[in-house]
Amino acid sequence: MKEKRAIESLTVMTEIVLPNDTNNLNNLFGGQLLSWMDRCAAIAAHRHCRRTVVTATVNHVSFKQAIPQASIVTMEAKVSRAFTSSMEVFIDVFTEDQRGSGERTKCNEAIYTFVAVDQIGNPIEVPPLLPESAEEKQRFDGALRRRQLALILSGKMKPEDATELKALFAPDSL
Repeated sequence: MKEKRAIESLTVMTEIVLPNDTNNLNNLFGGQLLSWMDRCAAIAAHRHCRRTVVTATVNHVSFKQAIPQASIVTMEAKVSRAFTSSMEVFIDVFTEDQRGSGERTKCNEAIYTFVAVDQIGNPIEVPPLLPESAEEKQRFDGALRRRQLALILSGKMKPEDATELKALFAPDSL
């Protein structure tokens, strides 16, 4: 299967925070942001493999900054690594200064994992990923460590089999 460039999966979505999207502090509900990020990331995963994809895990979410009502929120999702049938997708979330410069500020990020499936829901192979930029390469390299940690925590991998994590925490044990 021919590898695909990370940029080919880039998905950008923009939303405005309306009153029904907010909590009692007039900030965006975390669950609403998760929903928006899931959709954005699913499109990125689909663009990578051109198949039906399902959310497998939400590996990491960082709510670094509250997003107030009326904010313009832009999410950028891109596949950071592809494995056999799964893809890790990194989502960066920005708000923009509406009254002044229009400058964007990164306020949140998340990492989701999707699995490509056939018509009856069985996992299918996805193309490998070719990272090009420095950020893409950094995220690509970290994806295997994040995957191994997730597999250990879910009981699907023995800690002693996590070669990438061993190399990180116990380089003398290799």
